[in-house]
Amino acid sequence: MANIMIQGTTSSAGKSFICTALCRIFKEDGYKVAPFKSQNMSSKFYETEEGYKMSTAQALQAKAAGIKPNPNMNPILLIPNSDKGSDVIIKGKFYNRMEALEYFTYKDELKPMIKEAYKNLEKENHIMVLEGAGSPAEINLKENDIVNMGMAKMADAPVLLVADIDRGGVFASLYGTVILLEEEERARIKGLIINKFRGDKRLLDPGIEMIEELLNIPVIGTLPLTPLELVDEDSLIDYEKHCNLFPQREDEIEGELGKLSKMVRENLDMDYIYSLLKLD
Repeated sequence: MANIMIQGTTSSAGKSFICTALCRIFKEDGYKVAPFKSQNMSSKFYETEEGYKMSTAQALQAKAAGIKPNPNMNPILLIPNSDKGSDVIIKGKFYNRMEALEYFTYKDELKPMIKEAYKNLEKENHIMVLEGAGSPAEINLKENDIVNMGMAKMADAPVLLVADIDRGGVFASLYGTVILLEEEERARIKGLIINKFRGDKRLLDPGIEMIEELLNIPVIGTLPLTPLELVDEDSLIDYEKHCNLFPQREDEIEGELGKLSKMVRENLDMDYIYSLLKLD
């Protein structure tokens, strides 16, 4: 079974965007592909035909993959209801309201459920595209991690790390993230991606050479800042802004997914990514 995981140096680095693109690219190339994010926090959610709640990001990725959204793709959804607590949705159904600290100590018990949801999807597909959350280097939250390197270990997945250059400090964020990881976690990172670039890429080349030398990990692409009319995941807290449906028509979504796929194919080393997949 082949898989690839996208993690980021920060929230909003472009993880969902790249996972969506890869789901579409693998589908275009004739593979059965499914998205997976073990835990997502968002004030938006998508509701399936059967009434299950899941992240809008994984629902869109499912559409990119040409399959129906399924709560196994996002087995844990945290919908914030205050500054300190969330509604905990497990496999699409409301489980409980929990304060952050209560959930932090409870989440380790969810690992068997996460593995089961992942295995159920894995059996039906050639490729799994996994998405992390926030940053894998949030050292205060790493204990019993179930969504970044903890999930990569559960799935035995190679990781691509993406950073947002539009925020500034892109090389520091890549370097700092990798260096804060444990040695075995660091070994999982097989490529670096720079996202949201504007300008002449030649100006980046000296930095790219230096970061590759410092970390011994290749930069496998620089993605230009590309505005797309696709529904965005919302990890920011807005307790009233629940969103059950995609605002776009199907033809609009398909058109934007086509643009996204083309842009990522042109700017990411897809041959290298395929070499990581170990497809039979």
